[in-house]
Amino acid sequence: MSKQPTYFFHFIILLALLLACFIINICLGSVSISFFDTLKVLFGSAAEDSSSSYIIWQYRLPKAITAILVGGGLSLSGLLMQTLFRNPLAGPYVLGISSGASLGAAIIIMGSSIFSGFFAISTFNDITLAVASSIGSFLVLSLVLIVAAKIKDTMALLIIGLMFGSITAAVVSVLSYFTKAEKLQQYIFWSFGSLGNLSWSQILIIAICTIVGILLSIISIKPLNAFLLGENYAKSLGIQLKKSRYTIIIATGLLAGCITAFAGLIAFVGLAVPHITRQIFHTTEHKIQIPAVLCCGSILMLICDTIAQLPGSVSVLPINAITSILGAPVVIWLLVRKRKMIF
Repeated sequence: MSKQPTYFFHFIILLALLLACFIINICLGSVSISFFDTLKVLFGSAAEDSSSSYIIWQYRLPKAITAILVGGGLSLSGLLMQTLFRNPLAGPYVLGISSGASLGAAIIIMGSSIFSGFFAISTFNDITLAVASSIGSFLVLSLVLIVAAKIKDTMALLIIGLMFGSITAAVVSVLSYFTKAEKLQQYIFWSFGSLGNLSWSQILIIAICTIVGILLSIISIKPLNAFLLGENYAKSLGIQLKKSRYTIIIATGLLAGCITAFAGLIAFVGLAVPHITRQIFHTTEHKIQIPAVLCCGSILMLICDTIAQLPGSVSVLPINAITSILGAPVVIWLLVRKRKMIF
């Protein structure tokens, strides 16, 4: 009971940081907009036809909302995978979920220039890209879980997950070799990762998938806590292992698949953020961890996006490059301090 006030103040600080990063992200860019002008636009007191209103409503606000959804969703999917496999190095990217999503996206983007029939007549739009990417992530994760049922060594499972990722990368390479130049360029730019240029309808799709993933995670709080102590302990508590595992799979597939479809491949967020939150809160209780990773992931992604857009410049760096530059040292630091990690 004594820790509850501490957690309360932790969340107050995180929410304040989230709000500050959100406002800063909207203010900064190729055109600097003051804090007060930003507030006027957001609260509707600025002229609708002003340049500031157009920039914020048509570009910066959608990008900031996307950053919150992407950062929170990837962080939550990483937490789910680390808990399910009881491995601090697990994550959607390591186990091939994002690789499967990228394969689905590659088939939709580049398949029309190679195959006839369905791929030739299918239209490249929001729904088909999200569905294909989600199916790809589900298939790869299902294969990993099938292997996991026979192999209990978690390190071997990680290696197998990497092998699935290599297989999907090989298929993407074959598609890239035979596809047309414009389709290949489209896929390459998608793989760089980007939070901008998304319409409100695309953001709505990401939001729906993220909300469903969060709800499924909340439903699975008790099984997630039980999985930390092993499957035998979970059985003793009356947890239905198969049902709980499938629920976690669906949540992870929706989060990683849909986010990868629209934002591209974004590395390290799902792996690093759950560990950062454990260091902050010093608990593995998922009732605390789930909202914590959502806040921390959103803050990290807003910071990375602010850096990527190079305030004062028209250039925008790939978001995947920024998350890797910031995330890799965090992962190295965590590995060095592995014996002190709470897991």
